[in-house]
Amino acid sequence: MTHILLEKKGSVAIATINRPKALNALNSEVLNDLNTLVDEVKADPGIRVLILTGSGEKAFVAGADIGEMSTLTKAEGEAFGKKGNDVFRKLETLPIPVIAAVNGYALGGGCELSMACGIRICAETAVFGQPETGLGITPGFGGTQRLARLIGPGMAKQLIYSARNIKADEALRIGLVNAVYSAEELLPAAEKLAETIAKNAPITVRACKKAINEGLELPMDEAVVLEEKLFGGCFETEDQKEGMGAFLEKRKHEPYRNC
Repeated sequence: MTHILLEKKGSVAIATINRPKALNALNSEVLNDLNTLVDEVKADPGIRVLILTGSGEKAFVAGADIGEMSTLTKAEGEAFGKKGNDVFRKLETLPIPVIAAVNGYALGGGCELSMACGIRICAETAVFGQPETGLGITPGFGGTQRLARLIGPGMAKQLIYSARNIKADEALRIGLVNAVYSAEELLPAAEKLAETIAKNAPITVRACKKAINEGLELPMDEAVVLEEKLFGGCFETEDQKEGMGAFLEKRKHEPYRNC
């Protein structure tokens, strides 16, 4: 990967988009690297949680690369949108939890990338927005879909139609992010949260992610059946036997395995 740095700390992987001179803007190369990142993380059974952040102090991802987009034809624009959507959907459906540590600007494609992560926390300096209507385009990497699902259609329409950027405190108020930290505290907070998640039974955590993500797309009667099946499947794992055994024996459980 040319534009992504990957570091592993125990069961937690930290991926940093590293294109600071362009404020980590998404071009085709970065999208290719994100695709490779997801493949590498998925293939490593030792990684239980992924943290995604941006390099430098200014930006998580300032947006898609406008220089690359400015000359696209209709067909090329649709293909570029599909490329971004395919990669973001691949990240969103990664079996393990993904935490976006938003350290600065998360505009356009950057906001969309953060929304493809299951959990978003941000620095006080973070700025979110979908400015595309001011550029003569719609959001193209899932912004119209994920934003409405996260904060409700009315608020999503207001932000997208107006192309207005919002600061961290407003992002917290409307539910776009889970927590706000100082710039210095952001990554340690993300790592602490990731480590807390990673200590729990990994098969169970993955099953919970599947239940939430897929269940949201189903009618309630079908969603609870999905949960029942995933719940039942836990009873075939060594982690369930160890977890419940430790509870009944009033002892600390042994480290959970991927089984």
